[in-house]
Amino acid sequence: MIKIAYTDVSNLNLDEIYYLLPKSRRNKVDSFKFERDKQLSAGAYLLLNKLLKEEDIIEPNIKLKKFGKAYITNYENIYFNISHSNKLVVCGISDKEIGVDIENIDSKIDLNIAKHYFYNSEYENIMNSKNPSDEFFKYWVLKESYMKYTGLGFNLKLDGFEIIMDDRIHLKNNKKLRFNLFNINSEYKISVCSHYNINKLIKINLLTSNLKKRIKK
Repeated sequence: MIKIAYTDVSNLNLDEIYYLLPKSRRNKVDSFKFERDKQLSAGAYLLLNKLLKEEDIIEPNIKLKKFGKAYITNYENIYFNISHSNKLVVCGISDKEIGVDIENIDSKIDLNIAKHYFYNSEYENIMNSKNPSDEFFKYWVLKESYMKYTGLGFNLKLDGFEIIMDDRIHLKNNKKLRFNLFNINSEYKISVCSHYNINKLIKINLLTSNLKKRIKK
């Protein structure tokens, strides 16, 4: 089982959805200074809970692993991961480990980042592509989704593993994991690292979703 969904939080009215959040999440939302950060935090919680409820997972107990990856302690064989960029949040849930990443494409990105931190072959592929900045973000989300899959995050160096993009995307010398790459409106890239092939993403409008009942803590 795997579900990947994303949502645009730019139109979330915090006053209207605040009551849907448990106290712990309201405290986290309140800790942010900027409105967009508050929207992303609230939206991430609501999106995750919507997907979990669809799988009859109620009141999940969420803890953090050593390097900060969140996991659910009171349900077996359910994993999730969340990422956000600019105004979008993406969330994935699965019955096996998962990592997701989303990035807002910046055409002015400093490609020296890839030169200094990516595999040489990855950097060469980026520079030899028709659109180097777009290619850069392909590698970036693919690599970060794997780093999040492992639970190590940036404790795993970007040049500590190599992404191969040929007939299908995979790690060098390891084709067991599945990588799925998506574009959203030519502005964002999303990568999912999991044990499944994914054909599509689910777009969710939190403003019209069935969120009438208070989400309990």
